[in-house]
Amino acid sequence: MFIAKRLVEVIKKHSGVEIELGSLDITLYRDDLAKQPTRGPGITSVPTGGVSGKTIVLVDDVLFSGRTVRAALDALNDHGRPKAVMLAVLVDRGHRQLPIRADFVGKNLPTSSKEHISVKLSESDGVDEVVVES
Repeated sequence: MFIAKRLVEVIKKHSGVEIELGSLDITLYRDDLAKQPTRGPGITSVPTGGVSGKTIVLVDDVLFSGRTVRAALDALNDHGRPKAVMLAVLVDRGHRQLPIRADFVGKNLPTSSKEHISVKLSESDGVDEVVVES
């Protein structure tokens, strides 16, 4: 959510356009629920007026297999039918398992499938950095 908030602030600063921000909890839409530790649902907040007929930009930190984005699309469609959906990611590391491509990419960072990308943000971690871990 911090990356999306930053994007909204930058767009407002440079264009003066106010953008409504929402969030999606995709927990129950994931296809790996049986493999993940059990956790409670998070918060979904839909912008005033809903998502139907609007252009929506999904924002994620790392694009890898595409499965998180697929889950987000399923969750989003439960809240309405957007006019268009675009995807913005901070890091695209490749290794897609689904036919999903980001419209906006901060950095293409090819990795091996055994490596892990850790994104740290000042709002939650006190530092802004992307770390490739073996």
